[in-house]
Amino acid sequence: MASVARSYLFVPGNRPERFDKARSSGADAVIVDLEDAVPAAEKSKARAAVADCIQPSQPVVLRINGVDTDWFRDDVTCCRMPGIQAVMLPKTESVAHLRRVEELLGRTVPILPIIESAQGFWNALEIARDRAVHRLVFGALDFQLDVGIPGEDEALLYFRSQLVLISRLAGIQAPVDGINTVIDDTEQLRADTQRARRLGFGGKLCIHPRQIGPVNECFLPTSEEIAWARQVVEAASISSGSATVVNGQMVDRPVFLQAERILKESERRPPESGLS
Repeated sequence: MASVARSYLFVPGNRPERFDKARSSGADAVIVDLEDAVPAAEKSKARAAVADCIQPSQPVVLRINGVDTDWFRDDVTCCRMPGIQAVMLPKTESVAHLRRVEELLGRTVPILPIIESAQGFWNALEIARDRAVHRLVFGALDFQLDVGIPGEDEALLYFRSQLVLISRLAGIQAPVDGINTVIDDTEQLRADTQRARRLGFGGKLCIHPRQIGPVNECFLPTSEEIAWARQVVEAASISSGSATVVNGQMVDRPVFLQAERILKESERRPPESGLS
């Protein structure tokens, strides 16, 4: 995964012919899915495909089945492969769920817990502070089902904001937002991703390669933000870090630091975009 992965692309574990396409999609991380994307009758087939096709030179995240399923133990066995860089654990509800993964593996591995139930949300800070947790993932669809919330935007605003705050308190990377189920509506995907970024999320789950480009782009500073940041940094240099005025607005140290962060993030933007 990139240092702070923006896009995580799911690929079904029982479709090994799609693995290479997923790796070449431009996603910051690929998730080979043994859970929802794989029918019960093909769980063993999916594990065999992972064993045959995953290479250390092209590591992936492996989403296993939950701790309360019949497939959990065998799925964790797959995580012993050197090509598995992290484990995505669905329906994480407690630190005890994380420990079960580690106990079966005999070591600590990076875990991406999916918070997708009321119980998981209630214990999210404890989960986030665990030694194994890399960052939190918001399973919005299952969370809505569990809590009984039919709405998506404002209805989930509190829960999304809390996961951002919890991640900061725990000292881990910004959380990953859930999927957008509409594959062919780029504008909706952009709006969804931009909302996640405004709330403080650092990445998003994707279900199709066509979603990768817009998601990666939305988690980068815009050309307007970059131009503003350059103005602020230049003004800070002239004022030797003292409060000053840029375009009629007072800027001081917190704003200087924000501008520096924007310029650093902009370094991930591809040169061909014209927005360097």
